[in-house]
Amino acid sequence: MDWIPGRIPVLECLRARKRKAHKLFLLEGAKGLESFRAVAGDVPIVECARAELDRLLPHALHQGVLLQADPVPILNADAWSRSAFEDDCVIVALDGVEDPHNFGAIVRSAAACGARAVMFAKDRSAPVSPAAVKSAAGGMEYIDLVQAANLVRSIDALKQAGFWVAALHADAPQPIWEADLTGRVVIVIGGEGKGIRRLVNERADFHLRIPLTGPITSLNASVSAAIALAECRRQRLTRRAAK
Repeated sequence: MDWIPGRIPVLECLRARKRKAHKLFLLEGAKGLESFRAVAGDVPIVECARAELDRLLPHALHQGVLLQADPVPILNADAWSRSAFEDDCVIVALDGVEDPHNFGAIVRSAAACGARAVMFAKDRSAPVSPAAVKSAAGGMEYIDLVQAANLVRSIDALKQAGFWVAALHADAPQPIWEADLTGRVVIVIGGEGKGIRRLVNERADFHLRIPLTGPITSLNASVSAAIALAECRRQRLTRRAAK
């Protein structure tokens, strides 16, 4: 079973009911926990002293609320890529994002901006750990998490399903605002420091940059993903309003 730490991740897991919750741990005497009792349903609730919770996970993670639940579903990319996809489907593909906080933040942005899935390679990827779950702030309960044994092969399968592939690079020739990101799109985000690998990069139909000014010339993976996803969302809303 998984440990889900933190108030927002636990609350969203209980609300979404995507996976079975087994036991809810609450800090004894803590204020503001009524909403957890209200949505817990038949999930057993255990009130614990701080030291007891800290033995399970560090306080910085659990914030006085901790849930024991089934693992978040991780889908197989080969089977998942044969799914039926919406005409305006957005998928985020992570090539070597190894920091769990970046991974979780990208999942959060993807869920918030209406993406269908976050796909990541089996190797060179952050584990779906309590730190990643906490950073996702409930996003893992509302989006497909797809693991690819071979990311290049999985991207090729999505291209055959009608997706265009956009790779983000700091030095890419085209500003992201000038690209058409409507329709079926895969946004590829490279890993911390190393960026997108050559074979993955070669699968991209276009290469985009986020225009920056000033002394800071790059953004981390989660911020870049959030900006790209917001632009995808903006273009869809603009097109919908124009019809």
